[in-house]
Amino acid sequence: MTHFRHAAIAAALLAGVGSASAQTTVITREPVETRTLVTMQPLELTPVQRQTIYRTIVRQPVETVWPTVEYRVGTRVPQGARLYEMPRDVAVEVPAVRTYKYMRVNNRVVLVDPATSEVVADFVD
Repeated sequence: MTHFRHAAIAAALLAGVGSASAQTTVITREPVETRTLVTMQPLELTPVQRQTIYRTIVRQPVETVWPTVEYRVGTRVPQGARLYEMPRDVAVEVPAVRTYKYMRVNNRVVLVDPATSEVVADFVD
């Protein structure tokens, strides 16, 4: 009878160990390489916001660039291009442009996404 009791206890322990390990199983997955196409939404600004940005920035004492290339929305600026922080007045009045940087090119103001170096908007008076 003692052997039967030991066998029953051993069977119960083994069954418990199996269910306990099932509860603590960690499933890991291999990272999946995917290419995500990021589509940049155009920066939509009202005429008043555009005017506010332009008029505030042209009053800033920064270097004006006279490039040999044309900067258009969607093009990248060169790595060495001098970009300036958005003035506080503009960031407060037009929060959508807070994270962008700018440069003055001829008589235009060019907004650049610092993460991608892409031109997101340009303004002319």
